[in-house]
Amino acid sequence: MRARRRMSTRAWMSLGAALSAFALVLSFQLVARALDVTGDPTPVTGNATWFSSLGAPYGGCGLPQAQLDTQNFLALNVFNTPGDYGGFTRPIPASAASTMGMFDNGLNCGRYVQVTVGDYCSGTNDGAQNEPFCRNGSWGPDAYNGATLTFVVADSCGDSNAWCRDDPYHVDLAQGSLNQFALNGKAVGDMYPNHWNNRQVSWQFVPAPDYTGDINIGFLQSAQVYWPAIAVSHLPNGIHGIRYYSAGSWQGARMNSDMGDDYIIAPTVAGGSQYQIQVVDASDNLLNGGRIYSFSLPASCGSSCGQAYTAATYTTSAPTSASPSTSASASASASPSASASGTAGTGACTVATSVVSSWTGGYQLQFTVTDSGTSAISAWKVGFSFAGAQTIANSWNATVTQSGAAVSATSAAYNGSLTPGTSTTWGMVVNGSDQPLVDPVCG
Repeated sequence: MRARRRMSTRAWMSLGAALSAFALVLSFQLVARALDVTGDPTPVTGNATWFSSLGAPYGGCGLPQAQLDTQNFLALNVFNTPGDYGGFTRPIPASAASTMGMFDNGLNCGRYVQVTVGDYCSGTNDGAQNEPFCRNGSWGPDAYNGATLTFVVADSCGDSNAWCRDDPYHVDLAQGSLNQFALNGKAVGDMYPNHWNNRQVSWQFVPAPDYTGDINIGFLQSAQVYWPAIAVSHLPNGIHGIRYYSAGSWQGARMNSDMGDDYIIAPTVAGGSQYQIQVVDASDNLLNGGRIYSFSLPASCGSSCGQAYTAATYTTSAPTSASPSTSASASASASPSASASGTAGTGACTVATSVVSSWTGGYQLQFTVTDSGTSAISAWKVGFSFAGAQTIANSWNATVTQSGAAVSATSAAYNGSLTPGTSTTWGMVVNGSDQPLVDPVCG
């Protein structure tokens, strides 16, 4: 019985293709939660397979294997499509949210998963399409049940087999970790290969074990002044986003495709090579109270970074009045195409929209929500309708839903609180022609 072996995770999208498609598909998302395994009160049960290594130069989360905090790593399913083994778009657009697997468009990257060994399959468990797991046999306990090991989410499983499509809680484990599972304080040593046969496991998300220090920041291969792509790792609780300070305002960064550790930022001044970021963790809170990380494009990169990962040295500072830890102060960079006002929380709010960029078949919108009243806002909501058959491909910095032409967006956990005169931005990539929005309202 051979466990599941996969082609390189990056085979489906080369770095060059990612660069050229950046304006179309790179996105920063906070809206998807897929199947919500929070770690309490009950772990979930699924099949476990193994794979030998991450793809080169990056795993599905956008980090080289050598940059992982631990070599105990795993992959989560990109899709949840039982019985459907066809190809689907990545990142998964909002219109296909029902197909989303536990990888959650990269939003579970960098999180830690505690895995506990479950029953052994005495039959065939080969992941064949349209076939049951463990056919012609049964699941049963043995001496390895209860062994545990903690893994970091570093890759994605998008293959067209039953493991990756039919089993929502399937996990694909690093082969070198299988005999590192601990039982009664000792590594099991010999579970693989003779006692493996793609077992059942139970698992749950947990905080990073024995976490110390602070995050790691590195520039990706081909990163440069005009494409500052970074990877953020060594996280206490995963990563749901990056905010960068540029041209006097804090803005939400786009995720690099669905590689959840990677984001495209911008310099503090146009054409510069100095950067400031804040990190949003998996609980949708700013990391370390909104700590600001300041760094430069490394001199070793020259005009472009040649290595898969070039570490950046940073300094840190506490948030200031220009960079509050609970809200983003920003303004629209383009002329508003529509605006509206209303009430939200305990004050009044206005919303302005602008088209950041457009291309054949789509465009990017930015929304700026401002507390226009005399008292603080604790949350905000924006509603509007598309003028035609437009659909949302991706969104960030808000929880966004679409029903027909109607769209509703509510504040994220970290940007709902605004004081009078301050603003925050959120955005979306839209499929369809650029037309004025119908009846935008902030309330």
